[in-house]
Order: sequence, then structure tokens, then C-alpha cells
Amino acid sequence: MLNGAFATLRLHWRTIISATFAIALVTVGLSVVIQGLFVDDTRLKDLRDNPNPSAGDILHSFSGTATALGLTSLVTLVGSVVATGLVALVTSRSVVGRPVKTAEIWRDARPRVPQLLGLTFLMALLLYGVLAVSVLPGILIALAGADDGGAALGSLGMLGGMAVALWLWVQWSLAAPALTLERQGAVAALKRSAKLVDGTWWRVLGVQLLGLLLALLLSTIIESPFILIAAAVSSDGGASLFSSAGNPGWTYLLISGVGQIVASTLTLPISAGVTGLLYMDQRIRRESLDIELLRAAVPNQPAADREI
Repeated sequence: MLNGAFATLRLHWRTIISATFAIALVTVGLSVVIQGLFVDDTRLKDLRDNPNPSAGDILHSFSGTATALGLTSLVTLVGSVVATGLVALVTSRSVVGRPVKTAEIWRDARPRVPQLLGLTFLMALLLYGVLAVSVLPGILIALAGADDGGAALGSLGMLGGMAVALWLWVQWSLAAPALTLERQGAVAALKRSAKLVDGTWWRVLGVQLLGLLLALLLSTIIESPFILIAAAVSSDGGASLFSSAGNPGWTYLLISGVGQIVASTLTLPISAGVTGLLYMDQRIRRESLDIELLRAAVPNQPAADREI
């Protein structure tokens, strides 16, 4: 899977990089703005200096950070799903030897982008809903006055909610390729993905985690120089980020954001390519997609027969 993702990127890097750069520019830009507006480290400092914080104090202190985390994770999910759908279009043409032209990919992808966005928000609504329901009893108990019991129940609920969310994420991880390549709606794509993953959950999880781990490692290597430069140039960003003495400054966020854009542009094709190839692999194992691919590779076949 990883070798195939790198091979696809090497063969069609202009098309893929142009798409992932546009996605990274938008998503990282939004993430930087969100962090600048919502992250408030002074609240955490006040909480640390309070020897007996109440449940309300804790919720207030973490509200900004939790909001920023939720919004940035949503933006990241949007970028990941859209990138996966676009790269799947490139991969589907590459595996049958069809020419991959940037203009054609954008033309075919344009009508699917709204559907990919709808798929993303549906997935986020369901996954965040699971997490919210899992911690709600603990929050209610804490607000009622039983801080220790509420905190314990909320922690247990969060662990259970994260486990359920992980299971659902793997079940739905092939929805973006299903939507773009099979022209399905958002709900149908989720069902299609669950059907393809059924019975091979652990295998899909392992492949996806391997791709994400490699992407994370490369992102860390690429972003590190930008973070060091940002900390050196900004008088408040690096210090506040690591010592919680203030808020990350805009200079720090902008310079580190450039590193995130470069890293996302280069790593999104890896994780997205792995997901696209995993989708095709699951279809080969379950539906003999390899026979359809061989037929699609025959140049004399009608155009309708070359679709996969």
C-alpha cells in the first residue's frame, strides 16, 4: 500500500501536489486563525494557580482550548476526506494506465466536492456526537456538585466514547473513495465503506495507522525547522506555547503555519493514497475488481466499460 502510494505520487506529482497544496492552504489557514482566536493559555495558568478549582472553573479554563481542538480537528477531517477523494480519482486512472491530466481531475472532482464536504460534516456530527453523549452524564453530575464522581464518570465515559469513535472511524474510512469513484451519496458511501470493511476491521486499522504514522513522522521532520524559526523570531510564541505564560503570538502561528502547509502538501498524498489503494484492495478481495480493472485497461472497450 505504501509503495503504491509513493509510486502514484511519483508518477503524477504535479496533479496530486496541486490538489493537496490547495487543500493544505485552506485548512491550515483556518486552523491558524482558530488557534489565534480561541487558544488562551492564561486560563490554564489561572487554573494551575487555583488550589481548589470547581467544576465550573475547570470547564471555563479548558473551554477555549477545547473549542480550538474541536474546530481544528474538524478542519483537518475536511482536508483529509477531500484529499482522499481527489487522490482516489488519480489512483483509479493510474492503475488502468489511463492518462492523468490535472484539468480532467479537477473537472471530474468539482461536482463531488460538495458531496465530500457533506460526508465530512456527517462523519464529524456522528463521531463528535458519540463523544458528547459519552461524557454528558459525568458533566451533569459534576455540575450538580459531585465533582469527584462526575470527573471519574466523565473520564470513563470519554474512554468508552473514544473506543466507539475509533471503531466507527475505521468502518467509515473508505467512504471518500466510494463516494468519488462510485458516485454515491454521503449516507450510501458510509454504508458502502462499512460493507467493505466488514470482517477485516483489524487489517484496515493496521494499514491506516501505518500510513498515518508515516505521514506524522514526515510532518514532524518537515515542521520542526519552521517551529524553531518561529520560536526564535517571535518573542512570545514559543515561550508561551511551552511554558503556558501567555498566548501563542500571530508571528509564531503564521511561521509555523507555513511549515504545516508544506508538511500537509507532501504528506496528504501518502495517507490519501493508502486509503484509495486500500479501498481498491478490499474491492478486489470481495468483488473481483481486478477483472474489471483488466477490462478497463483495454483501450478498445467503450468508455462506459472502462469505469471502475
